[in-house]
Amino acid sequence: MSTNSSIIFGRKTPRPEGWRNQLPIWLPIIAGLIVLYLPSLVDLFRGVWGTDQQAHGPIVLGIACWLIYRKWPEMWRLSEGQSLAPATGWPIFIFGLLLYVIGRSQDILLFEIGSVIWLLAAILLLMRGGAALKAQWFPLFFMLFMIPLPSAIVDALTMPMKMAVSYVAETILFWADYPIARTGVILQIGQYKLLVADACAGLHTLFTLEALGLLYLNIIRHDSLFRNVALAILIVPISFTANVIRVIVLTLITYHFGDEAGQGFLHGFAGMVLFLSALLLIIGVDSLLQLTVKLRGDRSSALSGA
Repeated sequence: MSTNSSIIFGRKTPRPEGWRNQLPIWLPIIAGLIVLYLPSLVDLFRGVWGTDQQAHGPIVLGIACWLIYRKWPEMWRLSEGQSLAPATGWPIFIFGLLLYVIGRSQDILLFEIGSVIWLLAAILLLMRGGAALKAQWFPLFFMLFMIPLPSAIVDALTMPMKMAVSYVAETILFWADYPIARTGVILQIGQYKLLVADACAGLHTLFTLEALGLLYLNIIRHDSLFRNVALAILIVPISFTANVIRVIVLTLITYHFGDEAGQGFLHGFAGMVLFLSALLLIIGVDSLLQLTVKLRGDRSSALSGA
């Protein structure tokens, strides 16, 4: 597979010397961010990040920090000698602080956790300019997937998704001659009834798979614009398909091995099936897109040479 990835195995990326010289300036900024958001992170780990629906939050945060670290040398090089942007940075910084104060005081996680993206963007503008923000745009965008959404929005969007996943899973298993019926989001197969829960086919699961697909897209970095755009659009149906596969696997486990197996260890294993199937689907679709791009290139070459 032809890629344009910036990852070079076995070779260390040279670090700009200017980073070490300005370390005393950055340390107070890092300390300030820790003071602001350490209590928020503790609350998240004790609260929503401890649930099945939001368990992807710490993973997204860790990956985002790794992406920022990975892009740091390139960001430093591109922003060297560039003008700063205080006229844009200070309003964004003040807006981010207001979001944090309102979110923290009123217990609005959307504001409290979302404010870190605005503050980081403002700090980059104030310290290194617009070129630095442009270099770090994807890690900041990726942080959106760790922000807990309001329950009203999640509930409104999750029910139609669960209905659609339940319907497709029932249809496939019915075609496979399994004794299955559906009432809303409840599947009955044999003597067992299964409720398609939020963790199996909800909005948070879709967000997690979207993050996985976008991370894959960012790391691979294809040269073809068609391939990048097509894969980004197809991540949504890929995520839906992976959810259907997970529900089918859970249903079959329950039918063949009993309710205890379906709700016990194998239920967690089905979560691994979800991500594995999503990753395999992404790679498979990407390979088909690569073949399509290659065929289009061969056809264009044949027409130009005729």
